[in-house]
Order: sequence, then structure tokens, then C-alpha cells
Amino acid sequence: MLRLLVVGSGAREHTLVWKLAQSPKVGRIYAAPGNAGTAQLAHNLNISPTDIEALARVAQAEKIDLTVVGPEAPLAEGIVDRFQSLGLPIFGPTRAATQLEASKVFARQLMEKYGIPCPRGAIFSNHQEARGYLQAQRPPIVVKADGLAAGKGVTVAASMEQALAALDDTMERHVFGDAGNRVIIDECLTGLEASLLAVTDGHTVIEMAPACDYKRVFDDDQGPNTGGMGGYSPPGFLPESLVRRIKETILEPAVKAMAQEGIPYKGVLYGGLMLTPDGPKVLEFNARFGDPETQVMLPRLRSDLLDILLATVEGRLHEINIEWSPDACVGVVMASAGYPGGYQKGFPITGWEDLDEDVQVFHAGTKLAQDGQIVTDGGRVLTVVATGQDIATARAKVYANLPRLHFQGAHYRRDIALRELASNSQKDGSQCP
Repeated sequence: MLRLLVVGSGAREHTLVWKLAQSPKVGRIYAAPGNAGTAQLAHNLNISPTDIEALARVAQAEKIDLTVVGPEAPLAEGIVDRFQSLGLPIFGPTRAATQLEASKVFARQLMEKYGIPCPRGAIFSNHQEARGYLQAQRPPIVVKADGLAAGKGVTVAASMEQALAALDDTMERHVFGDAGNRVIIDECLTGLEASLLAVTDGHTVIEMAPACDYKRVFDDDQGPNTGGMGGYSPPGFLPESLVRRIKETILEPAVKAMAQEGIPYKGVLYGGLMLTPDGPKVLEFNARFGDPETQVMLPRLRSDLLDILLATVEGRLHEINIEWSPDACVGVVMASAGYPGGYQKGFPITGWEDLDEDVQVFHAGTKLAQDGQIVTDGGRVLTVVATGQDIATARAKVYANLPRLHFQGAHYRRDIALRELASNSQKDGSQCP
């Protein structure tokens, strides 16, 4: 029986723990630091995801057979490099390969060099030069911080005033810290947004079930971007033929390009895409499992997740066949009042006993209080997930259960997956990300 360590504390990590625990080959699972949800399936460790040395010591002491990294920060700080240097098996890309997510400038330059479809735009490290270029553009326009900004470094500006404010916040006021030392100013693509993730061992690329997430905090894609307010899988506007096209024109070329650059890429490659009238284009690459995509993808996975991860690490992904359920899955995030801005913590969460048995709740910002009660401990608190024979069935099940959970100030979008039920899905889904 294998011993696993899952690094991270969000709903993505709870979902990974939940799915890995279903493998007959898994013995004990550790989560660092985990949350109140992972505590029901794994042994939580009070270790920060970026305390790489402490994590390595635990992996050695507990004889961990595989470490799975959820969030981007430890990947960008080199956790995979460190574990590999110690001979510790770990799933995820190296620090150099993680640049595909950690630096939008690196990713853009790679895509332009190798002809991978992406928006038209320009890169700047000088604030005044960027401001001059921006003022010559016509809104809507997109301002992107170069580095990691917890999913909040992209502003889709509907007006020049908003675009200039975003640029000033990023480069002059440094609201994202060093992540805003460089920016990309992009055209605003329109179309349908989708996520397609793949696992790769640096050679073989196997696409996973497609998903669609919702980044804006409020219904009808209003309000600021967040880390994700919900999602569903599969999106009806992404048929198998288009999935193959994305794999052949974006995902496989990206992995090949990284190899040609001398930076082998192993792990999950996440393509955040816009399906434009000119074909699929890359909005962003992520170097790990998506959140909330993971919460609506893995419930559909029929194959043993552990087998997939081990084959990736061991360079034998060509031996693997991944099977998915034809059922649909919908997930909706319950967030704290004020998110994605400031919020309070420590509110009790009630209503667990009222949920339908076939509804999954993946924890994110939760913890166990001293009295054993589950309380809020973050901005995105829970992802409530259900599967069904189609999107309508899964969606109805989720929204029937959401009101049964309670914590002070809870809010969630009420239009997740609604576009799939609308007769005019193009009108409902057309958006800038």
C-alpha cells in the first residue's frame, strides 16, 4: 500500500485526496496543510505548501511513495527540483517548466516563437511606455501582470479609464508585488471560454475531460476576477473534434516547444482557452490542476488517478488509457462575504446533515475549531458538486442543495452552467475571460 502526500489546502487538494483515496493501491494519505475536508480522509500536517524543506523532511521520514503538488506557488519555488534531488517521487513540473504559468511573458514569448495561437499584444517593463501604448488602443482591452497573482492579475477593461487604473495599480502601485514588474497588454478576445487539461510525461500528451469555469464573482460575469466561482464538465460547445484540434495545435506543440527549449515539461498542463471565430487561442497556461476545474473533472474520472500520476512521473504515460464517465458534473463555489476582497473568518458552517447523499462538498477555506465544529477559514469556502445524466440534472441537484448549507455572509453565483441550458448559448457565453 502506497503512502501519499498532497500539498495544498484548497478544494482542488480535497478533490485530489478524495479521488486518490478510492485507489486500492493507496494506504495512508497526508495533506499539507489540508483543511477540514481533507481531515476526514487524510492526516493533515501543519506545514505551509511553500515550506519545501519541511515537506521534504516529512516525505523522507514517512517514506512517502508519491507527492502530488496542488498549488502553483511551491512549483514556482522549486519543490519538484528539491524533491528530485533527494530521490523523492513527485508529480509536477520543475521550477523552470513552471514558468509557463509563473511568467505570462515567458509563455507569450514561447507561443509566439513556436506559432501557438494566442492573442495579439505587447510586453512592457516600463510603466510610461506601457501607458503610451495603452492609450493608443481601443477598449475593451486586457491588462495582465506577468507573475503569479492568485488568479487576480488579469483585468478585462471595458473602458480606457479602467485599463489605465489597472496598469497603474499593477506597475506603479505594485498591488501584485513583483508580479507586476512586467505586463502584457492584449486585445480582448471574444467567444466561448473553456479549460482543457492534459497530463504529460514530456513526450506523451493525454487530454483530460474538458471543463468550463467562471472567473467573475457575480452572475452574468459581473464584478472582479476571482480564483473561480464554479464550473461544469463537459461543455457542450467543446466536441471531441475540437478537443483533438486543441491538443494538436496547442497542448502537444507547447510540450514539444518546452522540450526544444531544453526545459522538459512533466505534470499537468492546463490550457485556459478562448474559442474565437478564428479558432482556439490560449488565454493562459497553468502548470497544475485547475481550481475549480478539478472539482468537476475528477468525479467523472473512471480510471485510477494514482495510476495516471505514477505513469506520468515514471515516463510511461504511453501505457495508460484514461476513461471518463459520460455523466455531467456541475460545481458551485460558496464564498465568504467580501470575497475576492477582504473577508472575515471563523463562522460556523451548518446544514451538513441536510445534504443529499450523492452530493459532494469539497472544502477550501475551512478548518476545524477547537470544539470540532467546521468553520470558515478563507475566501472561497466550499465547492458543492453533483453529477447527473446531463448538465440540467446535475445543475438542479447542486442548486437544490446549496441553500441547505449555511455560514454568515455566504454568497455564490446562481448562473453556473446556465449557458448550457439556454437556447442561444453563444449569446450567453460570449465574453472576455
